Amino acid sequence: MTRSPVNFHNNGEVHETTLINPTSGLAFSTVTSLDLAECDAAIDRASAAFPAWRAVAPSDRAKLLRRFADLVDEHLEELALLEVQNAGHTIGNARWEAGNVRDLLEYCAGGIERLTGLQIPVAGGMDVTFHEPLGVVGIIVPWNFPMPIAAWGFAPALAAGNTVVLKPAELTPLTAIRLGELGREAGLPSGVFQVLPGEGPVVGHRFVTNEKVAKVCFTGSTRVGTALMAACAPQVKRVTLELGGKSANIVFADSDLERAASTAPSGVFDNAGQDCCARSRILVEASVYDEFLEHFCTAVAKVVVGDPALGETEMGPLISAAHLQRVASFVDGTCEVLFQGEVPNGQGFFFPPTVLLADSPASRVVTEEIFGPVVVVQRFNNEAEAIQLANATNYGLSGSIWTNNLGRGLRVARAVEAGNLSVNSHSSVRYSTPFGGMKQSGLGRELGPDAIRAFTETKNVFFATE
Repeated sequence: MTRSPVNFHNNGEVHETTLINPTSGLAFSTVTSLDLAECDAAIDRASAAFPAWRAVAPSDRAKLLRRFADLVDEHLEELALLEVQNAGHTIGNARWEAGNVRDLLEYCAGGIERLTGLQIPVAGGMDVTFHEPLGVVGIIVPWNFPMPIAAWGFAPALAAGNTVVLKPAELTPLTAIRLGELGREAGLPSGVFQVLPGEGPVVGHRFVTNEKVAKVCFTGSTRVGTALMAACAPQVKRVTLELGGKSANIVFADSDLERAASTAPSGVFDNAGQDCCARSRILVEASVYDEFLEHFCTAVAKVVVGDPALGETEMGPLISAAHLQRVASFVDGTCEVLFQGEVPNGQGFFFPPTVLLADSPASRVVTEEIFGPVVVVQRFNNEAEAIQLANATNYGLSGSIWTNNLGRGLRVARAVEAGNLSVNSHSSVRYSTPFGGMKQSGLGRELGPDAIRAFTETKNVFFATE
């Protein structure tokens, strides 16, 4: 299968990206990349479409997004299978991800007519506020969750009355391209929602430098995110950043230990650990450390690694050969390997679920984001030390706390420096609740009741009556 969503020539040459199936390691498609001129032309189209799109009646805009959601639902299996092939996601995860796009479109459609301002009592007149759309929004999507993260940007941005240019990751563009097609089929006007496949230094960088782009949403590494933020500063361009993570899973002795241990693999090995919310550090109270490890290794041994197209598979491959090599570099003999699972034979980019033990808080596996199925276990002696270890990182995205003591759960949740925490679970993401990080894990919030307002500016208007 070959997908060429654009037909653009640069100096007489067509620039294409070859897509590799992570499960087989074999090429299966090519996608044509846009260059600078075509990117600028798309931004011009988005800018030209903005006045008419913002003027569409809220109820009519909502109907279009609901039609978009219906089409995603009708094509849910197609989208899921594309993600299995292109990103190596398990079919169960991919179906959930396509469903998340549908659900978020419906949620944002319901918020359009509720994007209300305030009437503020003042002397000498009346004061009201409006939430005005920004204009053109540029969205840069990562390869680890191509479908949902794309929708986290475009659904609320479109709902607020903005136009959108979206750059998918070079490795995983297919579901974004298909969503762009479904948006047009749903009736979105020309120029309102465009998917622009291409290289980050070309298309993504142009979102930053082109003055017609009012805001950039970026999900990716902290290194790239900080550079993007700095590049947006000269224009005072709005940004939302969702960056790295090194989240802690804190297990206290008073918790349901067997449940904490049996669910811990899903908290770190989901999507083969390629998740910035992955609980890649497990902190266990010393008095139950050995017992937890016994239960945990039993649970890890049951993780089914294999062909992501099969319903029973719980963990598929990593995204690429280069990423496989990077993840493997963390298992270098400097930390004890407590347990390592098995992977299928073949050419795919599989790495086994791996449990490491580290006594030093300065160990590389403790401090760096691995972004693969590797977890490190540390022990702590009391609540204060657990909090200190959990916060001993530049990141602050997610985490879990396991305890049956309500007071402790509240205390630790307030003390841990992370934007999304779960007590006695590993849930981080719901379309109806805010998502975002503290410290170097990001800036701003996505999802939830305020997602649409994140794509607006508040305008204050005073009407004199005297």
